[in-house]
Amino acid sequence: MIPVSVTQTDPKRAPGAAPAEDVNPPFGTLDLGLYAMTVFAWSTSWLALKWQVGVVDPQVSLVWRFSLAALLMLTICALSRRRLRFPFRLHLRFAAMGVLLFSTNFLMFYYAAFHLVSGLLSVVFSTASVTNILMNTLVRRQPLKPRVMLGASFGITGIGCLFWPEIGGQELGGPALVGLGLGIAGTLCFSAGNMISAANQKEGIPVFSANAIGMVYGALNCLLISLIAGSEFIIEPNLRYIGSLFWLACISTVLAFCAYLTLLGRIGADKAGYATVLFPVFALIISTVVEGYLWTPIAFFGVALVAVGNIIILSRPKPRVKPRQPMI
Repeated sequence: MIPVSVTQTDPKRAPGAAPAEDVNPPFGTLDLGLYAMTVFAWSTSWLALKWQVGVVDPQVSLVWRFSLAALLMLTICALSRRRLRFPFRLHLRFAAMGVLLFSTNFLMFYYAAFHLVSGLLSVVFSTASVTNILMNTLVRRQPLKPRVMLGASFGITGIGCLFWPEIGGQELGGPALVGLGLGIAGTLCFSAGNMISAANQKEGIPVFSANAIGMVYGALNCLLISLIAGSEFIIEPNLRYIGSLFWLACISTVLAFCAYLTLLGRIGADKAGYATVLFPVFALIISTVVEGYLWTPIAFFGVALVAVGNIIILSRPKPRVKPRQPMI
C-alpha cells in the first residue's frame, strides 16, 4: 500500500494536550531515495518524449504509452486490492481527467517537441506550479496572494528570457514560439486535470485508482483522435523508439508516480513539490549533452528565475503564533 497521509505525533506532548500545529516530518534515507527516483524519472522523461517524435504520429505513440501504463497501474491496483468499481457519474469525471491529464496535455507536448529541445519542454511544464494556483483562483474566485503573484512574475519573466531570441527577433510565427504556445496549452490542460483530481480527493476517491482508470480513458481518447486523423497504428522498429516507449510508460509514469505518491505521504506536499524545481535543471543538462542545447547568459538567468518563482510559490510561510495569555 502507498500511504496517502502520515500523522505525526510529538513524544514530548502531554497526554490529552493539543497536537503541535507545525510539525515537520523527518527526511530520512528512504525519502532521499524516493526523491532522487522521482527527479531522475521526470528529468529523463523529456528526452524520451523527444525520441518518440518522428515516424509515428504523436497520438498513436500516446495510445501505446498509456495503454501500457494503464495495464501496469490496473495490475498494481488489483494486486494491492485497491478499489476499482465506481458509479457512472464518477466515470464521467475520470474520463474528463483522463482527456486532460493523460491525453491532451501530453499530446500538446509531443507536438511541441517538433520545435523545442527536451530541456525547454521541461522548463515550460515546470510553470504548472503557477498555472495550478492561477486556475484554482479563477475557478474559486479567490484573491491572489502577493507571494503567488511574485512567484508567477518570476516564472513568466524567466520563460520570457529563455525564449527572448525568438521574441526579440519578432519571429511570432517561428517554430520556437509555436512550441512554446503548445507547451503552455499542455500545461493548462494539466492544471485543469489537477482541478478534477482535487475534486476527486475531496470525495475520498483513491488517487491511485482514479489515475489508473483515467489513463484508460486517456488512451481511448488518443485512440479516437488517431482514428479521426487517419493515423497508422505502427511502432517504429528500433531500440530508440521502443526503449523510450517502455521508459515513458514504466519509469516516467508508473514508477515515478508510485515514488511521488509515497513521498507525498511521507514528507508532505510542500517538500515533495520541490521536485518541480529540480527536474527542469537536470533535463536541461541532459539536453545539453545529448541534443547540443547552447547555454547563453540570458538562458542561465531565465532558468534561475523560473526556479526562484517555483520556490516562492511552493514555500509556505510559517504560521504566526499568538503569544500566550498569562493565566489568572
